[in-house]
Amino acid sequence: MDSMHREVGRQVNGIDMQKMSETLGAINNDPDLATYSFHAENEWIEGARSKTIVHRFNGANEEVEREEPFILHSDMPSMLMGGDSAPNAIVSALHALVSCLSVTIVYNAAARGIAIDKLSIEVDGDVDVHGFLGLSQEVRPGFQDVRVKVDLRTDHPREDVENLIRYSQKVSPILDSLRNRIPVEIELR
Repeated sequence: MDSMHREVGRQVNGIDMQKMSETLGAINNDPDLATYSFHAENEWIEGARSKTIVHRFNGANEEVEREEPFILHSDMPSMLMGGDSAPNAIVSALHALVSCLSVTIVYNAAARGIAIDKLSIEVDGDVDVHGFLGLSQEVRPGFQDVRVKVDLRTDHPREDVENLIRYSQKVSPILDSLRNRIPVEIELR
């Protein structure tokens, strides 16, 4: 069994349990530490291609500036007039969902003492491009349906895993953002 995924010393699933306890305690004692603001800048390249640069965020009462920014590329499939050189924004939204669910499950499993042997998550999302292309006002431009399948292997009883998955759905920031309307302001400069 891979020791990285099992409990090792004060780690569960690769999470330092002392650091988790200290972080939760600090946030509990100073609620201002819980406020984070993330920033991204997108630049159009050509056609359907663009890149998003992520180099800073505010959190725990400090601004964090990355020395090397993350650069995320986006394009559209060729059948939608793109060059198919990178995932499109819809696929990136699915990636955001499953990566957020993954870390949410792992953190909460560690907090419950559930050592994970394997975790994989599949996601499928359906979009009718009539809405995106402006061909129908009756069709919403976003996802019509999203289906997620979680495969989590552990020695713990299935009931513990089901409770973990149910709880993780309640506290996943991206799942919450997809399920609930959030205010988005767009300003033209």
